[in-house]
Amino acid sequence: MATTSTTGSTLLQPLSNAVQLPIDQVNFVVCQLLALLAAIWFRTYLHSSKTSSFIRHAVATLLGLYLAFFCFGWYALNFLVQSGISYCIMIIAGVESMHHPMMIITQKITSLAFEIHDGMFRKDEELTPSQRGLAVRRMPSLLEYVSYTCNFMGILAGPLCSYKDYITFIEGRPSHMSQSSENGKEEPQRERADPSPNAAVTEKLLVCGLSLLFHLTISNMLPVEYNIDEHFQATASWPAKATYLYVSLLAARPKYYFAWTLADAINNAAGFGFRGYDRNGVARWDLISNLRIQQIEMSTSFKMFLDNWNIQTALWLKRVCYERATFSPTTQTFFLSAIWHGVYPGYYLTFLTGVLMTLAARAVRSNFRHYFIEPPQLKLFYDIITWAATQITISYTVVPFVLLSIKPSFTFYSSWYYCLHICSILVLLLLPVKKSPRGKSTQENVPLSWAKKFDERENSLGQNSFSTTNNVCNQNQDAASRHSSLTQ
Repeated sequence: MATTSTTGSTLLQPLSNAVQLPIDQVNFVVCQLLALLAAIWFRTYLHSSKTSSFIRHAVATLLGLYLAFFCFGWYALNFLVQSGISYCIMIIAGVESMHHPMMIITQKITSLAFEIHDGMFRKDEELTPSQRGLAVRRMPSLLEYVSYTCNFMGILAGPLCSYKDYITFIEGRPSHMSQSSENGKEEPQRERADPSPNAAVTEKLLVCGLSLLFHLTISNMLPVEYNIDEHFQATASWPAKATYLYVSLLAARPKYYFAWTLADAINNAAGFGFRGYDRNGVARWDLISNLRIQQIEMSTSFKMFLDNWNIQTALWLKRVCYERATFSPTTQTFFLSAIWHGVYPGYYLTFLTGVLMTLAARAVRSNFRHYFIEPPQLKLFYDIITWAATQITISYTVVPFVLLSIKPSFTFYSSWYYCLHICSILVLLLLPVKKSPRGKSTQENVPLSWAKKFDERENSLGQNSFSTTNNVCNQNQDAASRHSSLTQ
């Protein structure tokens, strides 16, 4: 029988019993589906051309709080308490110092705190192009603030978006639209009618359905915990261990695909997330997308995997930490990410291992990849080998993230004799360190492959968006040059 432990509503307990899923998971899925329906209604009947931004803010906030109370009960007051305290600090403390206490709370609050600090206290010449484009020039009203932090589209599963993008969406204000031409220069686009998100939402809901089906049928058959089963460790061959390690972590990913893609679809259904048109004139609805599944599963490098996983969190880490750190920015970014994820030891083991794997992968790539560019058959062979190595390495790295505790995590690494840790250390000791154009070794600038990853990700969002975020990305050459030494 499914668990009845929840602080939220038990109205759906019969459904929980019927599908044999915990009531809190059932509440989450049902509320997200309700949010999807509300998003369609919101875009249809409360479009910015039909109603005021005040009404849109109020409705988005009230629906968000209702869903939060349904899922979490009175624990949802934490949303209001954190948001309320933070807003009071913004008003009372002053814009020159308000960003310091924000680091203890959520991504949206810290992002907005820094954006207000940039827009109302710092001079434009002190800002990077990214910071300049996202800077908020006036203090948000209480309604705007609560709407941004607690709206129904993102209160349960995000994803993070910039405050300016959200306000532009709510107010229905037009923004600059550009499209990259064949010579790489931006060309202004003609104004077009507000595109329909129906195709994008339908596609993402199909992905959600397949991910949920996979999770309910396959994932439970391939538990990650079986990697540390004593009988399995004692009897399985190395190929069997490696194969099960890969498929068990592959089976663990669809629940993230489901949650993040559904959250993206909800925002799109409300009309939020449009990022302009591609060169073929097709509307792109990936402004706040959090992952790219095909690129994740076909990754041929550690960096490629990270570039396409939890995208908005990576941008947040760059904007609030890496760009602002006065010393060791990569190290500070690493520790912020680990602390933000939580206090489980497995998180820290995963991130520490990830640093080592990223360093080693970069060293191997920089020393050997150029030998396998031509002919195409050799390149294909290289891609196959690096795909297999990447998938096993990623799986090996994130097992502690799933197991959470110290003992089972070390049990797993011990069963593998810490072989990938040892190989990574040997690679770093034996392979020559490539010098960057700035004269620094690549090892000096590597925390999580994130520093360079951040700039590439912002630029990879394209040059054809009307959004604030994308306009920033198109101007991001200064920030890109700052981290150019991190290229793999």
